[in-house]
Amino acid sequence: MPKYETTLTRSETVAEGTMAFHFAKPAGFKFTAGQSMNVSLIDPPETDAKGNARTFSIVSAPHENELVIATRMRDTAFKRVLKAMPAGGRVGLRGPAGMFTLDPDDARPAVYLAGGIGVTPFVSMLRDAAHSRLGRDLWLFYSNRRPEDAAFLEELAALPKRHSRCHFVGTMVEMDKSSRPWGGETGLLDRAMLERHLKGLAANVYYVAGPPGLVEAMQKMLVAAGVAEETIHTDEFFGY
Repeated sequence: MPKYETTLTRSETVAEGTMAFHFAKPAGFKFTAGQSMNVSLIDPPETDAKGNARTFSIVSAPHENELVIATRMRDTAFKRVLKAMPAGGRVGLRGPAGMFTLDPDDARPAVYLAGGIGVTPFVSMLRDAAHSRLGRDLWLFYSNRRPEDAAFLEELAALPKRHSRCHFVGTMVEMDKSSRPWGGETGLLDRAMLERHLKGLAANVYYVAGPPGLVEAMQKMLVAAGVAEETIHTDEFFGY
């Protein structure tokens, strides 16, 4: 993969315990929505056994003039250094990488199933679709514990207003622990929820991203519903 150096331009909190980091886009860095990149710290003040580099899905869309990642802020050396990094701090990049992307020759509706921070590749894919006015239906089902935990929730919920082929269904599983109002779905993302919103399940192509347990559960549910395994694409997000 190509290697680059770039600078952090800003960071922000995008949900409770989740931050986004914005980097200047190096000249020549081109990617397809849904791909990832490897971010490495340069001479960090601390490190751990996992080293100084991590791979993240790219949140920003290909047409945007920056590269953005988002991550849950666990208490690790890598994330402590990243959180403390001032604007102008330098990092190394390798990429892009990954095949978790839309097939441009496939016109079937694409259904995105996201759990928590697994939503990040879909943010890029949906921004790209809205920008290019993609003539294909895209459905995002986005599961979180509470609205407070849902990164990019307001932007994603508003996407259908930007492009009529983008559809959004959010669900919260622990609304009893939330202090924010929520008018969307509640409960686990399951077959019944999909069937309430989709016109049949077998005619779509599926992309599933999130913790390994969610990815496995979604795969089993879809196959049991008659979805062909070759139409299910997955991307597991491990905590680090």
